[in-house]
Amino acid sequence: MSEPRPSDRHDDSDSDDTFAEIVDEETQRDPDLAVIEAGSRTLRTRSGPPQGEEVPARPADPEVDKALRAVEQELAGRWGETKLEPSVTRIAALMDVLGEPQRAYPSIHITGTNGKTSTARMIEALLGAFDLRTGRYTSPHVQSITERISLDGSPIDPERFIEAYQDIKPYVEMVDTQQPYRLSFFEVLTGMAYAAFADAPVDVAVVEVGMGGSWDATNVIDASVAVVTPISLDHTDRLGTTPAEIAGEKAGIIKQGATVVLAQQPVDAAQVMLKKAVEVDATVAREGMEFGVVSREIAVGGQLLTLRGLGGEYTEIFLPLYGAHQAHNAAVALSAVEAFFGIGAEQPGSLDVDTVRRAFASVVSPGRLEVVRSSPTVVLDAAHNPAGARATADGLSEAFGFSRLIGVVGTSSDKDVKGLLEAFEPIFAEVVITQNSSGRAMDVDALAAVAVEVFGEDRVQVEPRLDDALEAAITLAEEEDEYAGAGVLVTGSVITVGEARLLLGRR
Repeated sequence: MSEPRPSDRHDDSDSDDTFAEIVDEETQRDPDLAVIEAGSRTLRTRSGPPQGEEVPARPADPEVDKALRAVEQELAGRWGETKLEPSVTRIAALMDVLGEPQRAYPSIHITGTNGKTSTARMIEALLGAFDLRTGRYTSPHVQSITERISLDGSPIDPERFIEAYQDIKPYVEMVDTQQPYRLSFFEVLTGMAYAAFADAPVDVAVVEVGMGGSWDATNVIDASVAVVTPISLDHTDRLGTTPAEIAGEKAGIIKQGATVVLAQQPVDAAQVMLKKAVEVDATVAREGMEFGVVSREIAVGGQLLTLRGLGGEYTEIFLPLYGAHQAHNAAVALSAVEAFFGIGAEQPGSLDVDTVRRAFASVVSPGRLEVVRSSPTVVLDAAHNPAGARATADGLSEAFGFSRLIGVVGTSSDKDVKGLLEAFEPIFAEVVITQNSSGRAMDVDALAAVAVEVFGEDRVQVEPRLDDALEAAITLAEEEDEYAGAGVLVTGSVITVGEARLLLGRR
């Protein structure tokens, strides 16, 4: 079976002609083709209606598109997200000249290794369901830079993104002249988000850290609720080589008197977090103690949950996402919102269960076990470290009945690639190794050498271009009789997933 359980076949109601076709060079004269710039390569897809959540496409107005490209180019000329000088000095200086916009609204701050973006989306959905105007800042983006800054559950439009940049640009340039290093790409985007939220204005901001916590650019907010999703090894060259060391950096978002919502953690990481909480007189809510997942069962299109929050039990919660890890993210998100409203510590009672149900039923998380095609089924997941890959493998095995699964893997060069591939080895019949367009992408031959070590030569195919890799994987999956049980998982990097999403017709 190649579709989500428990049904024998899940009908997406999308006909095959709405999906992208991987096309040859001679088809570029076809007016129905959309051209996607991806580094030095050009990827062509057959355009079609948006499917699922509308991740922003390029602006239809050529003048707006030109202006957005100009902003993107200016931002790209700054330090990238992987080049860091661990300090909040520059972003604090920018906030100062902007009039401290980040203090104009309360915030919920989210750190951790995996699950931050999905948890942020769930928190945002819950707050919105209770009639609060929300701002959400997450990273990295799947397809469009405008995804990073959202208002009321939707990415800001290109015009507003451009305006946000132009509004703070003079102040950015002023700070640049006063600091040893210019503001980075991520610092400028953070400034844009905080200023846009103040200008909206929002009732509450949901903010995901970029990396770490203590010196992350987002850490100029004074959040009343700090959320810590599961910690594992990632960015070890910058954050530390053990969960405890990494937790020490991430604990920096816990502020005086705040409430800390802790997902299940390695013991040494939990100890670090609890020690920090004691130091700043923070209240702690721990998954498995004060809140958690009571029960879960697979449902068509997702899962049905019973969650225990800080204020009581919430039954019959439908979450349209796959995997046990998403159920745990939901428990964390629910408790974070309860804590924001003061439930559990300051007042008895619970949130209205019907509103909670409605909020969770609306959650989407593009690029996280996201089905983007059928016949054969193609799933996208942005897992990029071993812990994330294990969660993805477990979720895929649980929710789908693939008898034969083909992997398409393209990673960044600074990741634990062997650990990631080892996590996927039990579920991949074969793997197609490829490379995305990012300058950070791991060389396809180097990645293939690691894959051969993990899978054996007979199970590894190499296709340097992502469009060729997708075509090869789909062809391998189609070797199953009538597509029975065949599937493709595209994974290894948010960038790989974003580019595949475009190639497969998702906007």
